[in-house]
Amino acid sequence: MKIESIRLKNFKIFKDVFVRDIPKFCVIVGANGSGKTTFFDVFGFLHDALKGNVRQALDSRGRFKEVLSRDAEEKTILIEIQYRMGIVGVDRLVTYSLEIGERRGVPVINREILRYKRGRHGAPFHFLDFAEGEGFAISNEEDFNKPDEDLEREFQKLDAPDILALKGLGQFERFKAANAFRRLIEAWHVSDFHINAARGRKEASGESEHLSETGDNLPRVALYLYEHHRNVFDNILISMKRRVPGVKSIQPLLMDDGYLTLRFQDGSFKTPFLDRYVSDGTIKMFAYLVLLNDPKPHPLLCVEEPENQLYPKLMPELAEEFRLYANRGGQVVVSTHSPDFLNACELNEVFWLVKNDGYAELRKAKDDEQIAAYMADGDKMGYLWKQGFFEGADPQ
Repeated sequence: MKIESIRLKNFKIFKDVFVRDIPKFCVIVGANGSGKTTFFDVFGFLHDALKGNVRQALDSRGRFKEVLSRDAEEKTILIEIQYRMGIVGVDRLVTYSLEIGERRGVPVINREILRYKRGRHGAPFHFLDFAEGEGFAISNEEDFNKPDEDLEREFQKLDAPDILALKGLGQFERFKAANAFRRLIEAWHVSDFHINAARGRKEASGESEHLSETGDNLPRVALYLYEHHRNVFDNILISMKRRVPGVKSIQPLLMDDGYLTLRFQDGSFKTPFLDRYVSDGTIKMFAYLVLLNDPKPHPLLCVEEPENQLYPKLMPELAEEFRLYANRGGQVVVSTHSPDFLNACELNEVFWLVKNDGYAELRKAKDDEQIAAYMADGDKMGYLWKQGFFEGADPQ
């Protein structure tokens, strides 16, 4: 499954933006305040709305009036995502559209639609269509040989008009597209990594198969990989030895009191160090390698400024790790301020954000003839960015 395009209307700084042809590995640059964090928050907003409801997702961001773009003429927020997925062995371009409004100070889902073409021709068919808590979903959408009028519409009324129909109906396998998109949202990972959260003793119980958004379960995931995917753990250790001078081994240790911690062995010393005595960069590199070598990649991985606390010379290898992750099946979106990281990126992978009249727009590097020409002549993206060729995204 791969996200192809995103349309945003009146979502904070994005008054009207349509981003298409999103690659498997997508890198975004831009000046401070240009909208990088807000773009990432689109994914966080949908995740929160699915986990709870739209009102809760809005409340955690300052309520509806703070999420709605300033001076918006239409008092509605639109998020529309197109993604490719296989349905009964056929590749389909599916569109999920969510329009949010407000009634007497209370958030309401004006319209929620899931649509795609049943055949090669014709208009996209609505397989889920809800407005203000009521609507229908098609329960036999995989029967592509049946005419539209023979499809079975299952009408439902939700408990409240701020609940996503995707949340309820997406639990059922018979609603193929809704079920797949719900699982996509639930499984994507928007990183909010904190080094201090990753350090120290951790309880042995809790999520251990995937690194959490903050990284606070790093020892548990390391132990899980060590015990159940030893070849993956050994490959991570090989990468650490190559990239962090002195690191000889890393051991997830279950202590006598039942807590977990990480021990790092420096080749110069006989006694290993507990993770609280290891540098921030070492902890972060290990956490990224654990995340990027997950045996079951997240369908979408979003990481802001991965270069923080890491040595600049590591950036090309880190970029390649993200690209390999994307090639294994997990789409990756990264924001960066690092020219070294950008130097490892290809022309079709880079976008940049620009603010015009207070609102943000997203541009593609490959659509800029001058940047494309320089790249064709062997120049590198990070150097071009530093030299000011990304109009409106000056790194200075």
